[in-house]
Amino acid sequence: MRTNVFLSVVLTILCLNASAQKTATADVSSDSKLTVSRFIYGQFAEHLGHGIYGGFWVDQSLPVEKQDRIRLDVVNALKKIKIPDLRWPGGCFADEYHWRDGIGPREQRPKMVNTNWGNVTDDNSFGTHEFLELCKLIGCEPYIAGNVGSGTVEEMSKWIEYLNLDGESTMTQLRKQNGHPEPYKVTFWGVGNESWGCGGNMTPGFYADQYKRYATYARNYPGARLKKIASGPNADDYNWTEVCMKNIGTGMWGLSLHYYTIPTGNWEKKGSATSFDEREYFSTMVNSLKMEELINKHSAIMDKYDPEKRVALVVDEWGVWTDVEPGTNPGFLYQQNSLRDALIAATNLNIFNNHCDRVKMANLAQTVNVLQSLILTDKDKMLLTPTYHIFDLYKVHQDAKYLPVKLNTPDYEFDGKKVPAVNISASQDSSGKIHVSLVNLDPHNSIAVSTNLDGLKWNKVSGQILTSANLTDVNTFQQPDKVRIANFNGAKNDGRKLVIDLPAKSVVTLELN
Repeated sequence: MRTNVFLSVVLTILCLNASAQKTATADVSSDSKLTVSRFIYGQFAEHLGHGIYGGFWVDQSLPVEKQDRIRLDVVNALKKIKIPDLRWPGGCFADEYHWRDGIGPREQRPKMVNTNWGNVTDDNSFGTHEFLELCKLIGCEPYIAGNVGSGTVEEMSKWIEYLNLDGESTMTQLRKQNGHPEPYKVTFWGVGNESWGCGGNMTPGFYADQYKRYATYARNYPGARLKKIASGPNADDYNWTEVCMKNIGTGMWGLSLHYYTIPTGNWEKKGSATSFDEREYFSTMVNSLKMEELINKHSAIMDKYDPEKRVALVVDEWGVWTDVEPGTNPGFLYQQNSLRDALIAATNLNIFNNHCDRVKMANLAQTVNVLQSLILTDKDKMLLTPTYHIFDLYKVHQDAKYLPVKLNTPDYEFDGKKVPAVNISASQDSSGKIHVSLVNLDPHNSIAVSTNLDGLKWNKVSGQILTSANLTDVNTFQQPDKVRIANFNGAKNDGRKLVIDLPAKSVVTLELN
């Protein structure tokens, strides 16, 4: 009898321990002079699949609201989340793109074959003027990637003159002839793309010399001082960063970094966007969180040559890259977008926010119908992905004062391995409102987060949440709102502490005022 009682007590204790809610603590400080650059929330649109053609740029006969052939429901969705800049025309496509083929009367523009992405014919109907009109409609800055791989110094120099010179020259006459008398004053300028790979298979030393040669003739015209961005490393190629910083240094505004989250870690079989188990979900999060390590290590190298942090680390290609959807063209990189991808997006944005001393710009790959898209379209239909909703939740951080956070979080464990369950970033906007964004990667357990905000005044808290029943949940054209933002009531002011009940597999943004 006593044995049975003892076992019963032990089982009760074990059950209570198993059901006890996990806890985390966070200390948010006002001691900061840093700003979260709005350009961390940038986007990327390449001539790839249905990103431009069939995404932004549609047939005149398509029954949707358009300006020229620019699809306005897509434009309006991007205006809502205040995208700050749009990178174009690539990507790998940038180093086979010749800008003069994309200006002038469209019916006279030469056709080209997009050898990087499916060998499809590009009629060049979407060129420089169309791209800049798109940016004007969205209200964002253009970020143009120039052709170093197959282009010439003169070609890039003349493109900048065409865009930015407010004076008389053959290039400015051509611009005026093509319908734009005033200079565009484009400032963000990529000097090549992935020069270690599809942009020319260069060594870092050779590229550094090429950068300096091209950049010399990438002129600053009045009112349009260029922010020149060098083609930086692939993932953990720290030698590339070392060579570029040593040989170029502060001769560039920024150095790019490209890193994609591959769910399986295997480029040959990346994993499905919609059909995955917890094992693959966990490996995806391990791979996604590597971004923190990459930024830390590249930043340390940059600090050696640029301790004042004048050169930005520009993460201008990032996101999850899965196998394409079954039955779609493998060269078009079309993938669905699940709650898992929203957790990836929020986690990476928290990382960028927390490194805003060095990370001044980032561009999600890509905006419409390609890779980790914000928007998917199918003829006249359009939907907003879970990732879009993350950028909607996080737009409050743009150009806000960065608030450092010291976080103590439990782990999310799987199969003997673990990752931090919670990640977080915080900022204060110009009106004094405080915004705190939290992610819970644990798919099973809610976490109670107790937060101190010493030195910050606030009384009320409100919030919004993105979550869903399953990690694999997606928005479809039949159910476009399955994963969407909802009001969140799980945070309260508890004696000057902010106490949050953070649900499993969720993203929450709080506003304190």
